[in-house]
Amino acid sequence: MIVVTGATGQLGRLVVADLLARGVEPGRLVAAVRSPEKAADLAARGVVVREADYDRPDTVQAALSDADRVLLISSNAVGQRLEQHRAVVEAASRAGVSLLAYTSVLRADTSTLPVAPDHKATEELIRAAGLPFVLLRNGWYTENYTGNLAGTLAHGAVLGSAGSGRIAAATRADFAAAAAAVLTGDGPTDIGYELGGEPFTLAELAAEITRQSGTEVVYRDLPLDAYVAALTGAGLPEPFARLLADSDVAAADGALDTDSDDLPRLLGRPATSLADAVATALKD
Repeated sequence: MIVVTGATGQLGRLVVADLLARGVEPGRLVAAVRSPEKAADLAARGVVVREADYDRPDTVQAALSDADRVLLISSNAVGQRLEQHRAVVEAASRAGVSLLAYTSVLRADTSTLPVAPDHKATEELIRAAGLPFVLLRNGWYTENYTGNLAGTLAHGAVLGSAGSGRIAAATRADFAAAAAAVLTGDGPTDIGYELGGEPFTLAELAAEITRQSGTEVVYRDLPLDAYVAALTGAGLPEPFARLLADSDVAAADGALDTDSDDLPRLLGRPATSLADAVATALKD
């Protein structure tokens, strides 16, 4: 059995779809989710749906009881997720899985990103568990920048605090395909992959949007507090706005860049280009 946690999330759904496309039998694929009713479409395709609430370890234990390979998709509850992840790692350990894969972040053990400490601690939990593991150290999603192009075009600007820092983002679909490749392959274990696409700066992002849309878009590099104010003014909660702004500052120093070729090697093809990602977003 292959178990995917968080399977109704944006990344999780793509992983499940990719596994099915690779020929994994639906009856051998478990969608472990907090709210099973949200996975009715997966159940209709024959996927086994089980409740697995990170905050209720008994449900996680039951969901992983017969697991062979597990993908732990990291929780988005910053500050709480280490204990949530612990529930999955312990359940996987009790099940004696042959592979535990985890969606971490680029260079989690040395990163200055504000999200990195939770990932580093989870990686340490996984190593201590003694299970065969693969760390999928994902970079930022391209969709973080292309997900609201209508707003970007309306304002004629990409805002940020990343300076000229390069961001090796990739699409969710690319990261999902890499995870599916690991779950279905026979590659090495006890290894970490640094996963990122072709790097770009936010000024290059603005130029690409301009080129394809015909609407002039510029990159406005803001001081940290000004960027936080812009994000809260757009309706984001202040703690989340500050996390995003702090991440941009870290990106200015290279925290979201990588020259690793791990992602295209796992995909067996180049990662989706920025131009293609922008073109897709403009069609949506």
